[in-house]
Amino acid sequence: MFGQYAPNELALPSRRRFLQRAGLGLGSVALGTLLHEQARAGIAPVNPLAARPPLFPAKAKRIVWLFMTGAPSQVDTWDYKPELQKRNGEVLPGSDPKTGFFTTSGKILKSPFGWNQHGRSGSWVSDILPHLSKHVDDMAFIHSMHLRANNHAPASMELMCGVDRPGLPSAGAWVTYGLGADNQNLPAFVVLHETRPRGDDQIWSAGFLPKTFQALTLDARRKEVIDNLARAKDESESQQRASLDLLQSLNRDHAQARPTQADLLSRINSFELAYRMQMAAPEAMDIANESPATRQLYGVDKKETETFGRQCLIARRLLERGVRFVQIFAGKGTGGDGSVNDVPWDGHNNIETNHRSCGAATDQPAAALLTDLKLRGMLEDTIVVWGGEFGRTSDSQGSVGRDHNPKGFTIWMAGGGVKGGVHYGATDEFGYKAVEDKVHGNDLHATILHLLGMDHEKLTYRHNGRDYRLTDVGGHVIRDLIA
Repeated sequence: MFGQYAPNELALPSRRRFLQRAGLGLGSVALGTLLHEQARAGIAPVNPLAARPPLFPAKAKRIVWLFMTGAPSQVDTWDYKPELQKRNGEVLPGSDPKTGFFTTSGKILKSPFGWNQHGRSGSWVSDILPHLSKHVDDMAFIHSMHLRANNHAPASMELMCGVDRPGLPSAGAWVTYGLGADNQNLPAFVVLHETRPRGDDQIWSAGFLPKTFQALTLDARRKEVIDNLARAKDESESQQRASLDLLQSLNRDHAQARPTQADLLSRINSFELAYRMQMAAPEAMDIANESPATRQLYGVDKKETETFGRQCLIARRLLERGVRFVQIFAGKGTGGDGSVNDVPWDGHNNIETNHRSCGAATDQPAAALLTDLKLRGMLEDTIVVWGGEFGRTSDSQGSVGRDHNPKGFTIWMAGGGVKGGVHYGATDEFGYKAVEDKVHGNDLHATILHLLGMDHEKLTYRHNGRDYRLTDVGGHVIRDLIA
């Protein structure tokens, strides 16, 4: 006897029992942390996509990002450099043959395109973008973009996720996490692509955020079909609802017993969203009822603009119906040797052939989107972003191509509180690297979040003991771009 207790009453629990109790305790702590994190962001566990008010009055409600996969050359699109024309073939001062992914010649390559000034702002635009050139007074040009990564996948991740490594949430996921969805019958974040860009899922990933904030991806090669959405032909609506209710009950019991697995709740919510999408999504993406004039505006019925035109028109329809963030990745392009390139603006071999084909495929649809949004009164609260993952070298790769260049490139924004007709930052006289008011992707994100009514330093998520944010440990709002 030990005092008043018998020996068996003081016996320690078995290892299995101890681990079971400890596991449940830690699971409860993890669940509490998860729920606290969501509560701190104003997210209701029952409906994590419920619309949430911005932190302060927002100038924009939504965003469409036109991602020019493969990286357009800044000195052949928006950043006119007369010195390139004057000094073609001369040695490029300060050139580094290893700036890009391959090796460059160190000799200046002039732009093979004609250039003209447009709009009241007198903005210079290459002749491969005749439709977009009509909208320069709505655009804010950032000529001093720069990144660290010099290859497609890591640069795309750096531009969209704030850092150049996989596993981090993308801008679309962060915006959805911060603001939720305006339409509960459609996803808040949608990605449209043709060929999958280098880095694919990591560019639009939800990372460590709950998978509720993951993008719905639509493949143009399959005419934007959503897999597994339609109800089975031999199942009535009431039968499907009963099946989903049973499945939801079983899933909730399963999730309750596994409180550390946050994605189980996301999975439950995804079933419910898919059910609500069965009517809303097909209607939103059906362009058959658009007028002939609208289809002609977007170039839907022309071979070279059909795909990107359809994607831009679907994007407008999604934005119109309350989708928060739409991103379109430009599809196939033609290489200088006649080959089909899955990173279309990647003009290594022949910048003229490559960029002319890419301009012909994307210029009219992108301009149509701006026109259409403006006519519908939506441009004033919709941010439009255009650009690639980096720029291209001012010296040649081979004789008439350009290599990757993360040191300086151009991205423009329009609508949604953006000041039109302005040019921010600058590259050197050859367009080789940013030298004035340099802008990193973190600064671009901080500015976009500000326009949407969010403070980039306060939009955080705790993961593995650290508070993460889209802008990592950098970023500042570019006030000169805000109207």
